[in-house]
Amino acid sequence: MLSKRFFKTKEEAEVTFEFSHPEAQEVQLVAEFTDWQPVAMKFNKKQRCFKLKQRLPNDQQFHFRYLIDGTIWDNDHQADGYVANNFGTENSIVNTQRV
Repeated sequence: MLSKRFFKTKEEAEVTFEFSHPEAQEVQLVAEFTDWQPVAMKFNKKQRCFKLKQRLPNDQQFHFRYLIDGTIWDNDHQADGYVANNFGTENSIVNTQRV
């Protein structure tokens, strides 16, 4: 799940990435804005999900995926959109345009 917070004085949005997987020990966010390098997400015990906050420039689209336990790829099932990738699957999209 994605949640976004826009700032009045900055040209960026704070995006919170949230991902739940019942058996995951570790979830990493892999995205264009991380140069496709995995970034560990923190587990929130109370909400029973993995979370990561990231500030991104406004009015852009970014591709991303989740890597579960270093072997399983998954998308955000509530992403802003999806696009085919070169691996025969799809990437999730986060859009930072103000609505």
